[in-house]
Amino acid sequence: MLLHFSEDPAIEIFAPHIPATANPEDRKPMVWTVDEDHAPGFWFPRHCPRACCWTKNEPLSDIAKTLLGMGAGNRMHAVETVWLERMRACTMYVYRFDPAPFALYNKDAGYYATTETVRPLCVEPIGDLLTLHAEAGIELRIVPNLWPVIDAILASGLDFSIIRKANALPR
Repeated sequence: MLLHFSEDPAIEIFAPHIPATANPEDRKPMVWTVDEDHAPGFWFPRHCPRACCWTKNEPLSDIAKTLLGMGAGNRMHAVETVWLERMRACTMYVYRFDPAPFALYNKDAGYYATTETVRPLCVEPIGDLLTLHAEAGIELRIVPNLWPVIDAILASGLDFSIIRKANALPR
């Protein structure tokens, strides 16, 4: 099953479009989804900057140990303090799609895309975002500023996803 997350519970048709934040290489109209393994990176309000990292099941570098070695298990997510109340108040929905019209777009990110207009199979609320993290065993760090975490993740050798960093507070 492929997934799309939104705060809008009433999307009936997903038409290909070019997101305003698309990289130059991604500037063609598409519908985007994510696989279930990478879904936790979307358990946030849409515009929330977040830094996520996880282990490749390899020995951890010293930096990786500071990110995952204090109870984070295999995965850690970080958001800025200013987003905590929005996370608590957010009602997020998951749209589920038949994978048939989609092609793998980015294996590392778990992104799939199609140039076809598609209809979801179903939509449902995903529940409290903080509880989702806790139940999945993902450490959620609330930090005053995301940039030190981003810098550590980039230096750690861990797999990662950093989304909406343009919305983060300045360094």
